[in-house]
Amino acid sequence: MLDDTTADTIRAFNRFYTNKLGLLDKGYLETPYTLTEGRILYEMGARQSVSASELNRDLGLDPAYLSRIVKKFREAGFIDSTSDPSDKRSQILRVTAKGQEVCDMLGQRSRQQIAGDLAGVNEGDRGRLIEAMRTIRAILDSSSQPASPAPVILRPYRIGDMGWLIESQATAYAREYGLNEKFEALIAQVAGKFIADFNPQRERSWIAEQGGKRVGSVLVADGGGDTAKLRLLYLDPQVRGLGLGRTLVEECIRFAISAGYARLSLWTNDMLTAAIRIYETAGFKLVSEERHAMFGPECVGQTWELDLAEAKLSTT
Repeated sequence: MLDDTTADTIRAFNRFYTNKLGLLDKGYLETPYTLTEGRILYEMGARQSVSASELNRDLGLDPAYLSRIVKKFREAGFIDSTSDPSDKRSQILRVTAKGQEVCDMLGQRSRQQIAGDLAGVNEGDRGRLIEAMRTIRAILDSSSQPASPAPVILRPYRIGDMGWLIESQATAYAREYGLNEKFEALIAQVAGKFIADFNPQRERSWIAEQGGKRVGSVLVADGGGDTAKLRLLYLDPQVRGLGLGRTLVEECIRFAISAGYARLSLWTNDMLTAAIRIYETAGFKLVSEERHAMFGPECVGQTWELDLAEAKLSTT
């Protein structure tokens, strides 16, 4: 059953997007044509040749309404039409040179409108926007094929990333493992110290993004002497099991080696079994463990160390 909050939110978005596209304007994209007329002309121009029955099917138009628009376009010299040999009740529609000019003009104005809307939007937010559009279509259009997932990219830390990490990891681990606010405080402390004392020669951080959305993170901090610390490994649930965790850990190992460290250490808890498997695969050894309840539920804190001379890296 649809609740009032959901209905109101969707209606508000529909009103916003209708105004954003200018669908209530007298003419589409400041032309003499309606949105429907522009869409039909675009479809005909893109296909070069299309039957009226195909347009009815693909655009979900009333046949009588489409017939009136086709008649208008024919009288304007935008299209030619002939009988459809496979369906005597339909017509084959072809755009004329004059019609193609109008179609090209509509396409150019549409691109200009989109460029204007995105002029002040940064690259990351553009990716998030596109991914949100894909999500809306995948959920609401049962006939659409699921889009291939966007590739995951790794990039350095930017302002705002640590705030995202603290919120995401604390919320996820509270939901999945019942950890309390003391765990969030620990993440915030580690993240804050890393930013405040950052040494680019000895420390590094990575943010994983997919479609402009942050989905993972890890960092290497100076542990003193010849030891580096792997901290704050986190993956959003949607990208777990895809090998991204190992990729992030191996980035840490490679950096630690290049920075001249001899060892890489980390502290984790026993319920994080997927992460522990990654550490073991890379060559980390369990050196100590201690039972505690500092984050609410009883856990076993574990310290793992890797002799970087014995690191097990994938060949890719």
